[in-house]
Amino acid sequence: MLWHHEPPHWEARDDLLVVTTAPRTDFWRATRYGFVLDDGHFYYQVAQGDFDAQVKVMGAYRDLYDQAGLMVRVDEANWLKCGIELVEGVQHASVVATRDYSDWSVLPLAQAPAALWLQVARRGDSLEVRCSRDGEHYQLLRLAYLVPVPQVQVGMMCASPQGGGFTASFQGFAVLPPSRD
Repeated sequence: MLWHHEPPHWEARDDLLVVTTAPRTDFWRATRYGFVLDDGHFYYQVAQGDFDAQVKVMGAYRDLYDQAGLMVRVDEANWLKCGIELVEGVQHASVVATRDYSDWSVLPLAQAPAALWLQVARRGDSLEVRCSRDGEHYQLLRLAYLVPVPQVQVGMMCASPQGGGFTASFQGFAVLPPSRD
Protein backbone atom coordinates (compact mmCIF):
# COMPACT_ATOMS: atom_id res chain seq x y z
CA MET A 1 0.00 0.00 0.00
CA LEU A 2 1.13 3.54 -0.78
CA TRP A 3 0.28 7.02 0.51
CA HIS A 4 -0.93 9.97 -1.51
CA HIS A 5 -0.19 12.75 1.02
CA GLU A 6 0.87 10.77 4.06
CA PRO A 7 -0.85 12.04 7.23
CA PRO A 8 1.08 13.38 10.24
CA HIS A 9 0.20 10.30 12.34
CA TRP A 10 -0.92 6.84 11.31
CA GLU A 11 -0.62 3.23 12.37
CA ALA A 12 -1.46 0.02 10.51
CA ARG A 13 -1.78 -3.28 12.36
CA ASP A 14 -3.55 -6.46 11.33
CA ASP A 15 -6.66 -5.30 9.44
CA LEU A 16 -6.89 -1.89 11.18
CA LEU A 17 -5.60 1.49 9.96
CA VAL A 18 -5.79 4.46 12.35
CA VAL A 19 -5.11 7.91 10.87
CA THR A 20 -4.93 11.41 12.34
CA THR A 21 -5.57 13.89 9.55
CA ALA A 22 -3.63 17.07 8.93
CA PRO A 23 -5.62 20.32 9.21
CA ARG A 24 -7.13 21.91 6.11
CA THR A 25 -6.84 18.89 3.78
CA ASP A 26 -9.32 17.85 1.10
CA PHE A 27 -10.06 16.43 -2.34
CA TRP A 28 -12.20 18.82 -4.45
CA ARG A 29 -12.21 20.30 -7.97
CA ALA A 30 -13.67 23.69 -8.89
CA THR A 31 -17.46 23.32 -8.59
CA ARG A 32 -19.08 26.23 -6.76
CA TYR A 33 -16.00 27.20 -4.75
CA GLY A 34 -13.54 27.65 -7.63
CA PHE A 35 -10.59 25.98 -5.90
CA VAL A 36 -8.79 22.72 -6.59
CA LEU A 37 -7.55 20.69 -3.62
CA ASP A 38 -5.73 17.39 -3.85
CA ASP A 39 -4.01 17.15 -0.47
CA GLY A 40 -6.26 14.77 1.47
CA HIS A 41 -4.83 11.49 2.76
CA PHE A 42 -5.26 8.40 0.59
CA TYR A 43 -3.78 4.97 1.45
CA TYR A 44 -4.16 2.86 -1.66
CA GLN A 45 -3.22 -0.06 -3.83
CA VAL A 46 -3.43 -0.42 -7.59
CA ALA A 47 -6.28 -2.55 -8.94
CA GLN A 48 -6.75 -3.89 -12.46
CA GLY A 49 -10.12 -4.19 -14.17
CA ASP A 50 -13.32 -4.89 -12.27
CA PHE A 51 -13.32 -5.38 -8.48
CA ASP A 52 -15.28 -5.05 -5.26
CA ALA A 53 -13.72 -2.91 -2.52
CA GLN A 54 -14.94 -2.77 1.06
CA VAL A 55 -14.11 -1.24 4.43
CA LYS A 56 -15.62 -0.40 7.82
CA VAL A 57 -15.11 3.27 8.74
CA MET A 58 -15.17 4.87 12.20
CA GLY A 59 -14.24 8.41 13.17
CA ALA A 60 -14.15 11.04 15.90
CA TYR A 61 -15.69 13.63 13.55
CA ARG A 62 -15.80 17.10 15.10
CA ASP A 63 -15.35 19.86 12.52
CA LEU A 64 -17.31 20.83 9.42
CA TYR A 65 -16.58 18.46 6.51
CA ASP A 66 -14.38 16.02 8.49
CA GLN A 67 -14.56 12.91 6.29
CA ALA A 68 -13.37 9.31 5.99
CA GLY A 69 -14.14 6.49 3.58
CA LEU A 70 -13.16 4.79 0.33
CA MET A 71 -11.65 6.37 -2.78
CA VAL A 72 -11.17 5.17 -6.34
CA ARG A 73 -8.77 7.35 -8.30
CA VAL A 74 -7.46 7.53 -11.84
CA ASP A 75 -5.66 10.88 -11.42
CA GLU A 76 -6.20 14.30 -9.82
CA ALA A 77 -9.13 15.08 -12.15
CA ASN A 78 -10.92 11.70 -12.20
CA TRP A 79 -11.93 10.05 -8.94
CA LEU A 80 -14.70 9.14 -6.52
CA LYS A 81 -14.68 9.36 -2.73
CA CYS A 82 -17.41 8.08 -0.42
CA GLY A 83 -17.93 7.67 3.29
CA ILE A 84 -19.03 9.66 6.31
CA GLU A 85 -18.79 13.44 6.23
CA LEU A 86 -19.77 15.79 9.04
CA VAL A 87 -22.09 18.55 7.76
CA GLU A 88 -23.63 21.09 10.13
CA GLY A 89 -22.99 18.80 13.10
CA VAL A 90 -24.65 15.75 11.52
CA GLN A 91 -22.92 12.70 10.06
CA HIS A 92 -23.88 12.14 6.42
CA ALA A 93 -23.26 9.33 3.97
CA SER A 94 -21.40 11.29 1.31
CA VAL A 95 -20.26 10.68 -2.25
CA VAL A 96 -18.20 13.02 -4.42
CA ALA A 97 -17.72 11.99 -8.05
CA THR A 98 -15.18 14.00 -10.02
CA ARG A 99 -14.56 14.20 -13.74
CA ASP A 100 -12.75 17.52 -14.08
CA TYR A 101 -15.43 19.02 -11.78
CA SER A 102 -16.59 17.63 -8.44
CA ASP A 103 -20.20 17.01 -7.57
CA TRP A 104 -21.46 16.09 -4.12
CA SER A 105 -24.36 14.13 -2.71
CA VAL A 106 -25.18 13.59 0.95
CA LEU A 107 -27.71 11.62 2.96
CA PRO A 108 -28.10 12.44 6.69
CA LEU A 109 -27.49 9.51 9.02
CA ALA A 110 -29.95 9.66 11.91
CA GLN A 111 -28.38 8.94 15.30
CA ALA A 112 -24.72 9.15 14.29
CA PRO A 113 -23.56 5.58 13.74
CA ALA A 114 -20.44 4.31 15.49
CA ALA A 115 -19.36 2.88 12.12
CA LEU A 116 -20.37 2.75 8.48
CA TRP A 117 -19.56 -0.14 6.15
CA LEU A 118 -18.83 0.85 2.55
CA GLN A 119 -18.66 -1.11 -0.68
CA VAL A 120 -17.57 0.15 -4.10
CA ALA A 121 -17.98 -2.13 -7.10
CA ARG A 122 -16.14 -1.25 -10.29
CA ARG A 123 -17.64 -2.63 -13.49
CA GLY A 124 -16.07 -1.19 -16.63
CA ASP A 125 -16.75 2.54 -16.62
CA SER A 126 -19.08 2.53 -13.61
CA LEU A 127 -18.69 2.62 -9.84
CA GLU A 128 -21.55 1.46 -7.65
CA VAL A 129 -21.41 2.77 -4.06
CA ARG A 130 -23.29 1.05 -1.23
CA CYS A 131 -23.33 1.59 2.53
CA SER A 132 -24.54 -0.27 5.61
CA ARG A 133 -24.97 0.46 9.31
CA ASP A 134 -24.55 -3.20 10.30
CA GLY A 135 -22.23 -4.71 7.67
CA GLU A 136 -25.01 -6.95 6.36
CA HIS A 137 -27.84 -4.89 4.89
CA TYR A 138 -26.53 -2.47 2.22
CA GLN A 139 -28.31 0.31 0.39
CA LEU A 140 -27.32 1.91 -2.90
CA LEU A 141 -25.92 5.44 -2.52
CA ARG A 142 -24.73 6.19 -6.01
CA LEU A 143 -23.97 4.83 -9.46
CA ALA A 144 -21.27 7.01 -11.05
CA TYR A 145 -19.17 7.14 -14.20
CA LEU A 146 -15.39 6.63 -14.10
CA VAL A 147 -13.20 7.04 -17.14
CA PRO A 148 -12.46 3.57 -18.56
CA VAL A 149 -8.79 2.85 -17.88
CA PRO A 150 -7.16 -0.54 -17.24
CA GLN A 151 -6.00 0.23 -13.69
CA VAL A 152 -6.98 2.57 -10.85
CA GLN A 153 -5.90 3.34 -7.32
CA VAL A 154 -8.32 2.15 -4.63
CA GLY A 155 -8.09 2.60 -0.89
CA MET A 156 -8.96 4.51 2.25
CA MET A 157 -9.36 8.29 2.25
CA CYS A 158 -9.72 10.92 4.97
CA ALA A 159 -9.46 14.71 5.21
CA SER A 160 -10.25 17.75 7.39
CA PRO A 161 -11.17 20.61 5.02
CA GLN A 162 -12.17 23.12 7.70
CA GLY A 163 -10.86 21.69 10.93
CA GLY A 164 -7.69 21.03 12.83
CA GLY A 165 -7.61 17.29 12.17
CA PHE A 166 -9.38 14.24 13.61
CA THR A 167 -8.83 10.53 14.04
CA ALA A 168 -10.37 8.02 11.63
CA SER A 169 -10.16 4.24 11.77
CA PHE A 170 -10.58 1.78 8.92
CA GLN A 171 -11.12 -1.93 9.43
CA GLY A 172 -11.28 -4.89 7.07
CA PHE A 173 -10.20 -3.06 3.90
CA ALA A 174 -10.17 -5.48 0.98
CA VAL A 175 -10.16 -5.41 -2.79
CA LEU A 176 -11.77 -8.59 -4.09
CA PRO A 177 -12.59 -10.15 -7.45
CA PRO A 178 -16.01 -8.96 -8.63
CA SER A 179 -18.98 -10.78 -7.17
CA ARG A 180 -21.66 -12.05 -9.50
CA ASP A 181 -24.10 -9.38 -10.61
